Amino acid sequence: MSGLIDTVAWVRIEDGRILCARPRGKDVFYIPGGKREGAESDLDTLLREIEEELTVHLDPGTVTHVGTYEAAAPGHPGGSVVRMSCYTAEYRGTLAVSSEIEEIAWFSYAHRDLVPPVDQLLFDDLKAASQLT
Repeated sequence: MSGLIDTVAWVRIEDGRILCARPRGKDVFYIPGGKREGAESDLDTLLREIEEELTVHLDPGTVTHVGTYEAAAPGHPGGSVVRMSCYTAEYRGTLAVSSEIEEIAWFSYAHRDLVPPVDQLLFDDLKAASQLT
């Protein structure tokens, strides 16, 4: 059975590197974010997920859509697609792992192969825009 996995992600770039997170029990890094719950808006999902994962508060007034990407979902039934709506935003607090996240890391374009296909599309666009080293 195929399906759409609808996710929202926070794009945080500093010094040409993008923030990525590895959930507990997984060996793959992802752009921080997650799936919407119920009728949540993209903004609601983004604010909740980033607070849950990285213990920081995003500033809703600075949230900007940077792109939406779709790609096959590895490890899911054939034909499943991940849609990732990506946003930048300023934050307050100190980035830290939560109970959900094992590790955070700052990736350059050279780390592209360590993230899933949908994240790789974002990496490609950021590299083309000279935002990722």
